Amino acid sequence: MTKFSALPILLVDDEQNILVSSESVLRFAGIRAVRTLDDSRQVLPLLQKDKIGVIVLDLFMPFVSGKELLAAIIREYPEIPLIVMTAADEVETAVECMKGGAFDYLVKPVENSRLISSVKRAMEIRSLKNQVTQLRDHLLTNRIKRPEAFSSIVTASPKMSAVFQYCEVIAESQQPVIIMGETGTGKELIAKAIHDLSGVRGKFVPVNIAGLDDHMFSDTLFGHKKGAFTGALQARSGLITQAAGGTLFLDEIGDLSELSQVKLLRLLQEQEYYPVGSDIPMVSDARIVAATNRDLREMTAAKTFRNDLYFRLCSHQVMLPPLRERREDIPLLLDFFLNTAAKIFRKSTPGYPPALVTLLSSYDFPGNIREMKSMVFDAVARHVSGVLSLERFREVIGTRPAPAGGDSLLAERLNEWLMQSGGRFPKVREVEELLIDEAMKLTKGNQGIAASLLGFTRQTLNKRLKVRKEKNV
Repeated sequence: MTKFSALPILLVDDEQNILVSSESVLRFAGIRAVRTLDDSRQVLPLLQKDKIGVIVLDLFMPFVSGKELLAAIIREYPEIPLIVMTAADEVETAVECMKGGAFDYLVKPVENSRLISSVKRAMEIRSLKNQVTQLRDHLLTNRIKRPEAFSSIVTASPKMSAVFQYCEVIAESQQPVIIMGETGTGKELIAKAIHDLSGVRGKFVPVNIAGLDDHMFSDTLFGHKKGAFTGALQARSGLITQAAGGTLFLDEIGDLSELSQVKLLRLLQEQEYYPVGSDIPMVSDARIVAATNRDLREMTAAKTFRNDLYFRLCSHQVMLPPLRERREDIPLLLDFFLNTAAKIFRKSTPGYPPALVTLLSSYDFPGNIREMKSMVFDAVARHVSGVLSLERFREVIGTRPAPAGGDSLLAERLNEWLMQSGGRFPKVREVEELLIDEAMKLTKGNQGIAASLLGFTRQTLNKRLKVRKEKNV
């Protein structure tokens, strides 16, 4: 697989000093893949055999002119952004090049910042076009091209399949990614999958930044110079150095302090950072993937999270559904955790009654997959012989509240009832019937589990259902 961000920038100019200086400027800015040509006759043969990300082209060269190359490249390779860089400061020439399909027009001598920003914008446009093409292909085929990258995630959910397809599309971009979802939904697993799909050679370096003050954040990520502070007896590189050419995963990004947010913003915008105690900027080519279980939009509105940083991080957004929205995965996760726990505790994998799946499916799992894992592991640790008992699960589920926020199914039914009854408040008997209906729906008709949820004996529930049935006959 060809990774877009690894596609080289091609510099074409008959002046060697221009090629050397331009290449140095781009490499110092973190754009490491740069190729140069001083013979314009070699450009088209090169494009036939190698993939190029962006071309920076001189206009006036011997043999084949830049104007001829511009027309040929736009015609045969329209996906490659082409930047014209020439000494001709003429409006007519600039207009002619832009009409001919050039992405930008730079007049020599070009300021370093101008060259860098132009090339980076061209790279972003190429990346976006590439993503649109891939997204269209995914939508048309509706399949995951590299399922092995998601092998650590147990699921059969269509919602998760859509997440996987989106991750495949954005993986090859160097733009930041923000992964949002409740605690325990598997955000780090998704981050690792994006890293694996990207094809980068560097490492995946995760760090939880919750609880880090500004000094600890800077020292952990950027490192420090010798003597930068008391106890800094020797220089130390930070995690950003370990993630060079790879991915730096910042978990709990919503807990970042205001000062640290400014430093992260600079890293994202300029690919630069300062080790503690240093006034010389360092360049980073690590991709930033962040995750949070907090609502960053609300935080920006409350001015506890920088608006510019939020939009920088949101170049690509991955939303992970909670377990209660992918209940079809509960049987798969149950089997997976039972087998895993049995190996850890050196036991035979216990069997379980079918009612266990129904019981688990009736629970909202505020802690999501992580909570389910803990629940199953605890049950296996306590298990002695025979079929896994439901009682431990009933005890745990019965003592844990449903997650806050959002209307429950019962609340929706109650609202429907109020509307249908003209706003009349229901009587106790009518509320009881609503509760019974919802319990039976959640448990898919299993009276034993429904009775447990309602606090009835099975016989009492059976009697109530029988009475209601006789009334309706």
